[in-house]
Amino acid sequence: MRDIRTESRRGGTEDLDEAAATFESLRPRLFGIAYRILSSATEAEDLLQDVWLRWQAYDRDTVADPGAFLATVTTRLAINALQSARVRRETYVGPWLPEPVDTGNDPHLGAERGEALSFAVLLLLEKLSPTERAAYVLREAFDYPYRRIAEIIEASEAAVRQLVSRARKRIVSERRNPVTRDEQRRLLTAFVAAARVGDLAKLEELLAADVISYSDGGGAVRAARFPVVGAFRVAKFIRAFASRFWAGVEVEWADVNGQPAALLRHDGELFTVLTVNASEEGIDQVLWLMNPAKIAPLSAAS
Repeated sequence: MRDIRTESRRGGTEDLDEAAATFESLRPRLFGIAYRILSSATEAEDLLQDVWLRWQAYDRDTVADPGAFLATVTTRLAINALQSARVRRETYVGPWLPEPVDTGNDPHLGAERGEALSFAVLLLLEKLSPTERAAYVLREAFDYPYRRIAEIIEASEAAVRQLVSRARKRIVSERRNPVTRDEQRRLLTAFVAAARVGDLAKLEELLAADVISYSDGGGAVRAARFPVVGAFRVAKFIRAFASRFWAGVEVEWADVNGQPAALLRHDGELFTVLTVNASEEGIDQVLWLMNPAKIAPLSAAS
């Protein structure tokens, strides 16, 4: 709770308005940092509320660089929040996928650098430690100097260089070279068309041999509880529910996490966000985001 006497001494409403203006001007970057570390827009928004309360109550006259101060607070809180989030994700019902964000209506999220925003990279970041992930995000997505990252995560510069290098090597080694955005859109469009009619041959043609299909329903809606692996098995799985799943579905195209996505609606209500990750070998991952709590913000934005 804020100290009213302190607020009065520091200038009251006028000072608070200035603090709010400063915070709002930096908010897009702070959200970008928090989201990339947490992979959840909802958790990132909650975290920024905490950052704001701390900024509101802090002796701001002692802060020479508000941007640096707020980025530090955001990153440290995000590291702590991710540690707690991972405990919750261990009991998540079915495959867990990052919460989608509408980058078509929120260009600030990828305005500086789009790195560590795509689903393919966010899924790989889940394999990193919270501190390693934060260091990678600050360096690769926001181009922070190693010295500054060291101050933020309270480590030596040499340690930070090792963290970023290790994270970079892991992501490069485990991620296939992605196709261009236009090719990804073509593959997604063709996939939706084939899935709607259960075209087994066409689906197999589009999928990489070791493709994985993830369905995130979070236990709230009916969805596959386990990933489906392999081109034939995925194609057969999709054909099996095609007539029921796609009946009356309206498809809207959107930009989600910096990549093409299909918003699937029944009677105007969003029930699935569908996207794919692809390489030269074809579609490597099919992502069905169906958890109502995760896609609700996207539905409201669109």
